[in-house]
Formats: sequence, C-alpha cells, structure tokens
Amino acid sequence: MDPRTRLADARLYLCTDARQDTNDLEPFLHAALEGGVDVVQLRDKSLEAAREVELHALVARVAAEHGALWAVNDRADIARLAGAPVVHMGQGDLPPGAVRTVLGDGPVLGRSTHSLDQALAAEADPRVDYFCVGPLWATPTKPGRPAVGLDLLRDVAAREPSTPWFAIGGIDSARLDQVLDAGARRVVVVRAITQADDPRAAAAELRRRITSRAREGHVAGRS
Repeated sequence: MDPRTRLADARLYLCTDARQDTNDLEPFLHAALEGGVDVVQLRDKSLEAAREVELHALVARVAAEHGALWAVNDRADIARLAGAPVVHMGQGDLPPGAVRTVLGDGPVLGRSTHSLDQALAAEADPRVDYFCVGPLWATPTKPGRPAVGLDLLRDVAAREPSTPWFAIGGIDSARLDQVLDAGARRVVVVRAITQADDPRAAAAELRRRITSRAREGHVAGRS
C-alpha cells in the first residue's frame, strides 16, 4: 500500500527513544506493533548520527514485519540515508520546501503545529502530508514547550481538515477520552506505551478505543 494511504488510515503513532537503559528496543517494537501501532518514530536526541542510522535499519526491519510505517524525526539527511518512508519536522526544523529539495516527493512529510495558524498553514501546504497538534499537556519529551490545551484541538477539529492530523503531547489512557471528545481521531503517544508494563496490551487498548470512536464518527457522518 502507498505510504500516504497507510498514513491516512493510521490511528496510533508511537514515538520512542532508543531504550538504551533497558537495551530492549527490538522486542519492545515488536510488542508495540503487535498491539496495533501504525507508525513508529525513533526520536532520541542523545544518539550520534551514525548510530541513529544503524538503529533506523532495525526499526525499518521490524516495522516491515508488521506492515507498519516508520519515521525519522527532524533530520532530512538521515531520512535520506535511511530510506525512510516518513519524515517529521518541527516548526524550527527545515521548512517543507527545503525538505522536498533534499528528499523529493517520495517520503510522507509531517509537521508539528502549536497554534491554529500553524495548523491551517500545514493544512494548506500541498507538500505536507500530515500534521500534529500539540502538545496538549506539558511533557518531559518537549521541555520548555508550553501546552496548547484542548481548545486548540477543538478549533482544528471544527474545521474538518482534509489533511490527516494527530493529537500529541502528554496523552495517556486516562486522558484519551478527553482527546477523542475534543475531536481527534489520530493520536501520537510516548510514555503511554514506552513506560507501560505490557507495551503490547497498552497499544492494543489505545488502538481499540481510538478505532471505536473513529468508527462511531464515520457511521454518524453517514446517517
């Protein structure tokens, strides 16, 4: 399936570090993907570039076994070397035009947004294939980044973007219903799976709840 089609169908997106403390990245990835993660992104600022490229090869192999997508964060050069199907950029990273100059039109391009104006700009940019809205809550994975809250999520959802978009930032099982009630139907998580005692079960539960709400919305839209 085309990566853009797969991304549009995705519901659960996982960001994980390299799990160097536990040295269990590969079995962790298998568990999370078996549980229903659609996209996995390795995001670890402590890695040197050469090591990151090596680990992306592992992520790519495991993702392929499960029919999932995998993403490179921030680095268009590493994405090109690794042959990543998805690359994600923040507001302070290379703009979409520069990313396309480096990578061409092939990879799926994601963009972080932290305001309604940024979300609308991502929605209007044909070079952007998906965007994330957040962080909804303050999170240690983005120190110093203020939370945008659920009102922004509601504002974005009310505009019914045609570009796939994900809620992100501090989302866990306890907060998921608030996120879904605000209108999100795709979610990015970190600690909800990376810190779970059973990553497979945690992913499966999140995926079940997100998919159920998306299905309800689809049926309601048809009625």
